[in-house]
Amino acid sequence: MTDGAIIIWKEKSETRSARWRSERGASPPKRVIIGNDTLNADHAYRLACEGTGILWRGDFQNARQLLQALARRADRAESKAGATPAETFHLYRQAQSQRARTLGMLLLPFEADHTIPLRRAPDVRQACEEAYGPADGRYVASLRELLGVIGAHEWRKRGIEIPALGGRIHPHYGVFAPVRSEYVGLVAEAPLPAQTLAFDIGTGTGVLAALLARRGVARVGATDHDLRALACARENIDRLGLASRVEIVQADLFPEGRAPLIVCNPPWIPARPSSPLEHAVYDPDGRMLGAFITGIAAHLSPGGEGWLILSDLAERLGLRSREHLLAAFGAAGLEVAGRMDAQPTHPRAADADDPLYAARAAEVTSLWRLRPRDR
Repeated sequence: MTDGAIIIWKEKSETRSARWRSERGASPPKRVIIGNDTLNADHAYRLACEGTGILWRGDFQNARQLLQALARRADRAESKAGATPAETFHLYRQAQSQRARTLGMLLLPFEADHTIPLRRAPDVRQACEEAYGPADGRYVASLRELLGVIGAHEWRKRGIEIPALGGRIHPHYGVFAPVRSEYVGLVAEAPLPAQTLAFDIGTGTGVLAALLARRGVARVGATDHDLRALACARENIDRLGLASRVEIVQADLFPEGRAPLIVCNPPWIPARPSSPLEHAVYDPDGRMLGAFITGIAAHLSPGGEGWLILSDLAERLGLRSREHLLAAFGAAGLEVAGRMDAQPTHPRAADADDPLYAARAAEVTSLWRLRPRDR
C-alpha cells in the first residue's frame, strides 16, 4: 500500500487534500478534477487515459455505471497477428496494467470512519476495516479498489465450500482464494508418505494445511511471510477446529526442523506482480519456485517427499521450459517419485475470448512427488 502519500485538488476555489490510499501501490494522480452526474463517459475516458483523476461528487450508483462504461472502452484490445505465446502474454499484461491505471482514475472520498459521503452510497465500513484496518482519518481511494474490497468482504462472509475438506474456507482481502479446485483435489488424492508431520509452505488461506490435517497428518506446520495470509490462515484453522494440530508460523518458506512431507503450491508464472494479490500467481524470475526446490532436501526427514503443485501455464506461454524445471530438480539433488495431473476447471479455461485462451485450455496442473536421489 502507498504510505504517507497525499492527493491534492481544487474545489470551490479552495485547495484541498486528503490521504491517498492504494493497496496496489499506485501513485496518486498528479492532476485531479471534480466529477459528478453530468460527466459523460467519453470525456471521462479521455481524462482517465491522460492520467487525470476524477474525484466523484455525484450519485454513487452513477459512479458505478460510469466505471462500467470506462471498462467497456478500456476492453477494446487489439491482438497482434503472428505473435508468439510469450509476446501475446506480455501484450496482455501491458494491456491489463494500462486498464488498471485507467479505471483507477475514478476516485471516491472517504470520511474518517470509512463512510462515503455520496448519495446512495452503501455502508462499506466493515469491508474497509477488514481490508484497511481501523479508520484513522479521511482519505481518497479509487472506486475500482473499493469494489474489490466489497467483493473480498462477501467472499470472507460466505466462504468457499471445499468438498475435500468437508468445510468452508473464508479468504481475507489480499489473500488468494482457493477457487482453483484442481490443486486441492491433487493434495486430497496423493498417497501420504507419512502421517506424523507435514510442512505447508506459503499456506495462504490455510486450505492445504487444513486438508492435510483432515487426512490424518498429526501435526502440520504452515508458513507464510504475509501478515494478511497469516491472519487468514489462523482464522480458518480455528474455525475448522484444527488449531491443536496446525501451527501457523511466520517464515520465509521453510520452518525450522525437518518433516517427512513438505507441500508447496507456489506462484506459477515467472513475471512481476502488479498488486499484492497477484503475488499468489506471479513470481519474478521464479524465485520462490527455485528457492523451494533448492531447499527441499535440507528440510526432508529420511524417506520423505516434497510435493510441488505447479501449473504448466508458464511452459505453454513460452516463459519457462519443462527442461528447465527438470534441470532444477536435478541440480537440487532430487528425483521424481511420481506425478499426478489435473485439468483446469476455472472459467478462463473455457473463455474463447481470453487472449491466452489456447494456453489456458491446454493447461495442466501437476503434483510432483520429489525425493532426494540415492537415499
